[in-house]
Amino acid sequence: MTRVGQGNKKRILRKYVFVIWQIFRSNLEAIIWLVALAALAFMEPGCDHFSLCPLKNAGFDHCPGCGMGHAISWLFHGDLRASIEAHPLGIPGIIILLFRIIQIIRKNIVHNPIIFKTQH
Repeated sequence: MTRVGQGNKKRILRKYVFVIWQIFRSNLEAIIWLVALAALAFMEPGCDHFSLCPLKNAGFDHCPGCGMGHAISWLFHGDLRASIEAHPLGIPGIIILLFRIIQIIRKNIVHNPIIFKTQH
């Protein structure tokens, strides 16, 4: 292979890495929400675990969002009653998150063809 061919391959590789980075960066919020929902889907909702809640970690007994993660996890496990008992806003919360994920992906991929535009 000639030096010109190798340089061309490197340029093409850099271009594709840049496109992947742009897609990742523009969809970072959606990726974070998807990872969080996946973690809640695989979490065992009935057991006690470490909490990321700053109010609970500061020693407060009550937090308005307490139980939201458990409610979403129970919902993923198919237990609607336990989900509502854990937090009544669990179902609307997951609907809002899924809507936001779809909104981000549509905005950044479908309505942003500049990312997928190839340069000749």
